[in-house]
Amino acid sequence: MAKNTYETLFILDSNQYARDPGGVSKQIEQIITENEGNVLVSRMWMEQRLAYPIDKHQKGTYWLTYFEIEGEQLVKIERAFQLCEPILRELTLKLDPRLVEPMLANARGESFTLSNRSEEDADDSDDNSSDDANAEDDSVVSSEA
Repeated sequence: MAKNTYETLFILDSNQYARDPGGVSKQIEQIITENEGNVLVSRMWMEQRLAYPIDKHQKGTYWLTYFEIEGEQLVKIERAFQLCEPILRELTLKLDPRLVEPMLANARGESFTLSNRSEEDADDSDDNSSDDANAEDDSVVSSEA
């Protein structure tokens, strides 16, 4: 079965993360790799006050992780995330294959450039749109006359 790319946003216990940031992130990566997954990017997103308390926590650390795994293993991973003590909440989304590279580049802090083929497609559509604009201009001029 083919591997899919997923994005998971965690809300972590800020106190546990502050005590051992490397340990908490390593726990997340370990859960994924033990279930035959491959972590692509994993980083802290931000830390802020929560809109409402979660298990009496007023503050949370948001952690963003991108990984590849077979869909069948996703149920096991989500159960392991629920049992992991530092994780207060998590949300996992399957990424559209067309968005994987731009999302990963953004998560790494890199700029993403389109491939040559995509740029050519964009140039072709620009040429067509300018022709359409010229045709619209002609129709406007003829209707005014």
